[in-house]
Amino acid sequence: MADPSSPQPPRETTPSLISSIPQKRALPDDTHSPAVPSPLNPDGKSQKVQIQPPAEEGTTMGREKRTKKESLKKRESKGATGGDSSRASPAPKPKEQPSEMAPLRYKLAPPKITDFDLPRGPVFTSHHEVQDSEGRSIEFYETSDHVYNKKNFHYTHCIADPTFPSMFYYRNTEPEPYGAHLNFEDAASHMYFDQQGTHVTSDKGFRMARANVAVREGRWYWECKVTRGILKKKNEGDPESHGHIRLGFARREASLDAPVGFDAYSYGIRDKSGQKIHMSRPKDFFPEGEDIKEGDVIGLEIQLPSERLHRKVVQGHYNPAVDLIAEDEGHPDGISEYPNIIRDRIPIRFKAHIYFEKIDYHTTKELEELMNPSSGPNNSSEPPNPNHTSPALRTLPNSYIKVYKNGKFMGTPFTDLLAFLPPASRMVNNQQAGGSGGSGVLGGRDVLDDGSVGYYPAVSVFRGGAVECNFGPNFWYPPPEFSQQQPQGEDVIVAEGDASQKPEAGENQPRALADRYDEQIVEDILYDIVDEVGFWSLGLGRGGSKDEKLAEGGTGLAMPPGGGREEIKELVQDD
Repeated sequence: MADPSSPQPPRETTPSLISSIPQKRALPDDTHSPAVPSPLNPDGKSQKVQIQPPAEEGTTMGREKRTKKESLKKRESKGATGGDSSRASPAPKPKEQPSEMAPLRYKLAPPKITDFDLPRGPVFTSHHEVQDSEGRSIEFYETSDHVYNKKNFHYTHCIADPTFPSMFYYRNTEPEPYGAHLNFEDAASHMYFDQQGTHVTSDKGFRMARANVAVREGRWYWECKVTRGILKKKNEGDPESHGHIRLGFARREASLDAPVGFDAYSYGIRDKSGQKIHMSRPKDFFPEGEDIKEGDVIGLEIQLPSERLHRKVVQGHYNPAVDLIAEDEGHPDGISEYPNIIRDRIPIRFKAHIYFEKIDYHTTKELEELMNPSSGPNNSSEPPNPNHTSPALRTLPNSYIKVYKNGKFMGTPFTDLLAFLPPASRMVNNQQAGGSGGSGVLGGRDVLDDGSVGYYPAVSVFRGGAVECNFGPNFWYPPPEFSQQQPQGEDVIVAEGDASQKPEAGENQPRALADRYDEQIVEDILYDIVDEVGFWSLGLGRGGSKDEKLAEGGTGLAMPPGGGREEIKELVQDD
């Protein structure tokens, strides 16, 4: 008898024992398929299935080997795009952008009855009186009870109008004096004007005032007479000058507390030696020993390419071999393009006035670097040109500023002016503006065109210097190519020039900046109507079904299909 404590031999596994264990039914080689077609297999064709053989007994299923991913620090050392290493996390999906942007709309209280009153200009308080070189008496006033364009905000007059219910009842308007003049709101403090906004002076250091018209394209002319400045005839005991002046053109980003030509956003002419100045770098321009003195009339002419070509430059699509020919031929393809003006604005009350408040454009790092170049690695040695890698450093082909003195052509001090349409110009973001919502710039809205960018006629005065601006159409010294209306009152002196060089009718001729004021009024009316129709098409009229869904502080809205701003503009212009 066997000892039970002795080790037992291993049992043999019999085939009958294995067969007794339930097994999954083996499929035939040609696999199972339905005898008749079914909705999932209409053709009744068999599909072969790969059967994995069972693992042998005693073996364990190993884990699939993973590819080790590099750390973030290692990938950064190789460069963001240099290596083949995969990302630790999937790339975020880009947000779907609306096909076309529209202005922000805000929930506001209903307008007051006084908001429907006609706008009023500033309060004028007499400050002092001077006599010019011709013996005329000029009274200067201090303006008050109005806002100033400063602290990164830009203001324009508005009025409540019941015909604009979808656009919170407010639209643009203009107070007296009507016509092109120096802008009382767009000037530095301690500047004194006459009541028509054509004379300006200051008893402080250099400061600047811009006109209320901006040049965006075309060829325009204006002139300025020095009423107080360097003396033309100096008697014994007389001072060398009664002050100093500078004249030129400035963009919205130019500082009002500095003279024209101080930064990259303005181009100016000095009265001393007639030097041209840009980015605070004076260079000789007038003949040696020739100054701009009291009684002299300085004419300034500016030419800018069409906005169509301008947009191609700032968007990086400019091709001189093709675009310059199309510009000269007046776009023979017949395609009409309208600028997409987006005005994010909100009406505010200030004393007896109502203004639209808008975020203003601010200086860019690229132009700051251009004015004060550094030796760092980010400094670009490439000069500004139409195809520069940075939009802010792109220049406008066939653009220039010409200067006349008492009707005599003095030359062209500036060519290839810097572009200004966004993204060459950028708005201040909400944190820089000091806002808490409301008119803050949201994603991508800092490169919108609100219609105010351009080159403005600008003057600077210093410690008693004074000028009188004439925006036309009746100039003291019109340029040779200017087609002028019959003057009323004063005699007009024709500028020196060869009559045979005058262009034929229909060619590009300079226009008076007074005409630009009328164009701006038409543009304001057009875009007020476009905004009203756009909001109405979205059902956003006051009391509409979507009105309660608007977030407090406004929301960006895209135009619906078939009702875009371009279609609305074409319909309005056709009417």
